[in-house]
Amino acid sequence: MASTSENKDQQHPLWGRDRQLINSLLGAEANDYNLVELARLRIRYKGFPGARDIQADLDKALAQWQLSESELFAKTRDIHAIAQVYKGRGSQRDDWS
Repeated sequence: MASTSENKDQQHPLWGRDRQLINSLLGAEANDYNLVELARLRIRYKGFPGARDIQADLDKALAQWQLSESELFAKTRDIHAIAQVYKGRGSQRDDWS
């Protein structure tokens, strides 16, 4: 039998900031910046034991933009190959946590 700690969802330390971003993505168009943000968050939350609301809304954004996850990743690889999407957007450090 599984212990109680194994059944509990965890709260991601960046949930609050990511929640705001997801809310804006859900009402936004699928431009280059929004696509790479969606891909980054898909990577962050994939397999994470919690933040089910964010994971569901990431799925919703994909459906809204009529993309599969593999199509999203292919598009964002192309975007990153030709442009520096995050250049001039604040922090110089990568945020892949």
